[in-house]
Amino acid sequence: MSRSAPSSHLPEPPPDTATAGDSGNFTDSADSTGPACRADAPPRQREAPRRLPPLIALSYFEAAARTGSFVEAARLLHVSPAAISHQVKALEAHLGIALFVRQPHRVVLTRSAEAALPRLQEGFAALAEAVEQLRAHDEDQAVVTVCAEPLFATKWLVPRLHRFYARCPEAEVRLQASLSSVDSAPGGPVTAASFRRAGIDLSVRLGYGQYADLEAAPLLDLDLVPLCAPALAPRLATPADLLAVPLLCDSTLLRPAERFGWAEWLRAAGVAVPTPLREQRFGNGLLALEAAATGQGVLLGSAALTQAEQAADKLVVAFPQPLRAPVAYHVVCPPGALERPIVAAFRDWLREELARDAHGPAAAAP
Repeated sequence: MSRSAPSSHLPEPPPDTATAGDSGNFTDSADSTGPACRADAPPRQREAPRRLPPLIALSYFEAAARTGSFVEAARLLHVSPAAISHQVKALEAHLGIALFVRQPHRVVLTRSAEAALPRLQEGFAALAEAVEQLRAHDEDQAVVTVCAEPLFATKWLVPRLHRFYARCPEAEVRLQASLSSVDSAPGGPVTAASFRRAGIDLSVRLGYGQYADLEAAPLLDLDLVPLCAPALAPRLATPADLLAVPLLCDSTLLRPAERFGWAEWLRAAGVAVPTPLREQRFGNGLLALEAAATGQGVLLGSAALTQAEQAADKLVVAFPQPLRAPVAYHVVCPPGALERPIVAAFRDWLREELARDAHGPAAAAP
């Protein structure tokens, strides 16, 4: 048997007790000169508080009224039809009126119940809205939704997230890894409206940092160096030796307008570049990184984003000369996003982590 929720009935105070804020006299608003203002007039009896029926009974009644069936209401609420019947009977006893006319296989509202049902449904809708507001307020305080390029998200951001949670234990970071966070041209298509549509608070974009209606700040320059598995390194005495091994390419770096890749790095190193230059291209940096770590070739990639692989002796820098890319990582957010403390805290933490890295591997260690 379902147990009814506690009643909201409150005990009345003694008749001679004034409510908070009363001066001791009870004033009749209809006539301030009448008997109620006289010192010898008896205190006015206050109206007894309304005794509402249990909310569970009202909700079961609403479901039965909406569906016209105790069985269907039970299915919607994941209870038994007997539970619906019990709560409806308890509600009828509480109110002293019949709510349904019971018929075979269905129930029909009485006129009194039919008249009251719309207001009751409005009340439940208002309760649901209030609960959503409470939930939204809680999320506004603690949740930050972040989008980042997959390589940065996986190899740089995720390994450090525990330090942000140590700083903000109440936070919830909802992290998305997407190639949509890579610019194809200066002043790319990303806008404040696109942030709102995607539900993104903050993005780490690989791009030019030129956004008309967004707030952007540089995070990390993209310096590219040849990276390979340790077993492949002895075959690379000079940069020209790179032409004799497979050259791996992250296609993410082909999205921006300017070309920067193996041809540009080789020319800067003084190597004559053959035409065509053969490259093995991968759809994103994570795939290209795995190929390099398993000895399938040499990747032109970021030493800063492959620190874990280097520390684990999965990758080494074959040649230290970097190629500075025309794009860099930027932290980007819509106007007003930083007014939320949790978003501002995450942005500040990102910048502090990059500064920590700049002081060397020892400072950046977990």
